[in-house]
Amino acid sequence: MIGEAESELRRCVELAEEALWAGDEPFGSVLVASDGRRLAEDRNRVVTGGDATLHPEFALARWAATNLSPAERSAATVFTSGEHCPMCAAAHGWVGLGRIVYASSAAQLADWLAEFGAAESPVRVLPITQVVPDLVVEGPIDELADEVRELHRRFVAGGG
Repeated sequence: MIGEAESELRRCVELAEEALWAGDEPFGSVLVASDGRRLAEDRNRVVTGGDATLHPEFALARWAATNLSPAERSAATVFTSGEHCPMCAAAHGWVGLGRIVYASSAAQLADWLAEFGAAESPVRVLPITQVVPDLVVEGPIDELADEVRELHRRFVAGGG
């Protein structure tokens, strides 16, 4: 695993598991400043919050827009358990956040959900760079993808 990202991605998986235990889809994200300080973190709240836009990546983009200068945003990194959906990728791009590092890809998630018999997403699966073409993106990270897969399997099966 890429050394610098390991603890941040592990925290994302922990947040995803917290979301699962709370009854939400297992996604977690962390926003890190260019100097390595963890600025904010969040987990998915779509099911329990009743709002399909309560994705952690979207929440971090909104937090960054309110709390960071444009230069700070562009130098920051978002670490996340799963690749951004098109909505979150667009928010990331509009706010001007920097690099994204994800543990599992949207394509992996789509394959897993189909395998588990889950309902198909109402939003097309797209790589982040199809939404924000010039963004620096790293992932998936094989060492964590299996853990993320298991969280999604548990969610589809009906529990934490």
